[in-house]
Amino acid sequence: MSTKLWGGRFTKTTDEMINEFQASIGFDKRMYHEDIAGSIAHASMLAKCGIISDEDCAAIVGGLKDILAQIEKGTFSFDVALEDIHMNIEKRLTDAIGEAGGRLHTARSRNDQVALDTHMYVRKQVVEVEKLILDMQRALVETAQKYGDVIMPGYTHLQRAQPILFAHHLLAYFAMLSRDYARFAGVYERADIMPLGAGALAGTTFPIDREFVARQLNFAHIYGNSLDAVSDRDYIMEFLSAASILMVHLSRLSEETVLWCSREFSFIELDDAHCTGSSMMPQKKNPDVSELVRGKTGRVIGHLMAMLTTVKGLPLAYNKDLQEDKEGVFDAIDTVKFSLAVYAQILRGMKVRADVMKKAVTEDFSNATDLADYLVRKGMPFRQAHAVSGQAVHYCIEQHKWLEDLTMDEFKTLSPLFAEDIRDAIRPETCVKNRNSLGGTSYEQVARQLEAAAALMESEQKITAQQEEKQIDVK
Repeated sequence: MSTKLWGGRFTKTTDEMINEFQASIGFDKRMYHEDIAGSIAHASMLAKCGIISDEDCAAIVGGLKDILAQIEKGTFSFDVALEDIHMNIEKRLTDAIGEAGGRLHTARSRNDQVALDTHMYVRKQVVEVEKLILDMQRALVETAQKYGDVIMPGYTHLQRAQPILFAHHLLAYFAMLSRDYARFAGVYERADIMPLGAGALAGTTFPIDREFVARQLNFAHIYGNSLDAVSDRDYIMEFLSAASILMVHLSRLSEETVLWCSREFSFIELDDAHCTGSSMMPQKKNPDVSELVRGKTGRVIGHLMAMLTTVKGLPLAYNKDLQEDKEGVFDAIDTVKFSLAVYAQILRGMKVRADVMKKAVTEDFSNATDLADYLVRKGMPFRQAHAVSGQAVHYCIEQHKWLEDLTMDEFKTLSPLFAEDIRDAIRPETCVKNRNSLGGTSYEQVARQLEAAAALMESEQKITAQQEEKQIDVK
């Protein structure tokens, strides 16, 4: 005879290897708070609807709070034979309070129970990720303000292209993170739907009150279709999608961080606290954290691919395959939270080598476009001006000069339109200042971007605060 809580129709105990294979307690135990909060709300609803007595409800709630205290103290022993967090808690509850504990699962299935726990857990973790995105956005803004006048080469094809403000470069990542924040806010909306009451797949014969449970758990919406409620994992796929895009952004920043702190660039120096050394080469200062974030991006993308592949072939409603939704999203949550937290520290701790960046934009031809634009403003068609500028670069390369080194006679040989004001026109500071189109790299435009960033962060903070207020705290 099976000893499982679901084992009434079985005549044999489950093979130990099968127990190990199908058990999820090793990873889903992190949802203990959500499971207990959901069970308290469910028990309260059962009592309100007259399905269980007030006395049984009080015993259940008291027992669940005792279990919560045990788990948080580290004195609760999880049993793999009980498969998951739900069965572990229910078995301990029944052992503690007797028959009343066996009434908790009335009008509920593990299918809608696990869906509820996962919705609540993802909803909570989205708030944590949003707060970390906000902190990294602040770190980007702080660093941009700290080095507000620093000019660096802007790149295309990893070749020097045009001078830009270092702050402008950082604010590009701020813009990426603002989209990341918006995506996670969208994930929160899709996670903020209450599945409990769907039963195994078809609802229940008991006169339950799903609206009451939704209010107890601060859900904005309730699933209108019981099959969808227990089989929907869109919000998990959306979380993993948002997490993957976020990690791609951090990976791009990591790649630039690795390049910039190399001897070949020497644009920045990372804090010693965020680097490691070599076991053989004593001179090494390795940007391991940036490399790890870049590497861990593949893990998160892999979890998204795994989840999409798992769900793509499943018939309605619940299938055991859906147990695979948790390990990937849990690992993605941990990875994203670490990566965001550590990058905020890296940004705040790094030193920017303004002198090296300035030298880089004075010893290259990234002002060639500005030379062409100068001729256009003097009346020359752009295509002709482009050709003249290219000829100037070619001449400088042959003469081992930079554009700033050309004499006025040399400029006049290239075009009679050149005058003394060409020297100011191709200075890096002028090149930056003149790119004053909306969203450009000019001092004025970057100042506007910083103002917009401050306003956006204030708006994001309000959204996150509202979401955080909805979190359930079992007392």
